[in-house]
Amino acid sequence: MNFSERVRNDLTKAMKADDKVRVSTLRMLLASLHNEEIELQRELWDEDVVRIVRKEIKQRLESIREFERGGRADLVQSEEQELAILQEYAPKLMEDEEVEKYVGEAIAEVGGAEPKDLGRVMAVLMPKLAGKADGSVVNRIVREKLSP
Repeated sequence: MNFSERVRNDLTKAMKADDKVRVSTLRMLLASLHNEEIELQRELWDEDVVRIVRKEIKQRLESIREFERGGRADLVQSEEQELAILQEYAPKLMEDEEVEKYVGEAIAEVGGAEPKDLGRVMAVLMPKLAGKADGSVVNRIVREKLSP
């Protein structure tokens, strides 16, 4: 069963259980997947699906931050519910220790030793870690390793 089929099956179960939040979240996710398929004009690969799910998660996190700043607890709660559902479909991200191992290898590969080498190190790392690690975490660890 591919990812879209899994989401559709879960959507059917949520509809039968009358779980309105799960239904709307899964419909939104399916719509995002479908729109991406149309844009790419091909079936989605696993990397595409992971990227889309992570994008949706990131959007919810940003919304939660903004709603908290605006004092909208009702909307924060709604976004948190959607976030929890979306996280069920996202693969687990690498721990910092695992990322550090890849960062060390990439720094050695490009011969990086200074903060100005950040771009070259990130260019080597991100294709390897796409969908496996959060880009902001990777960036932070690279900056730490390249700091004097």
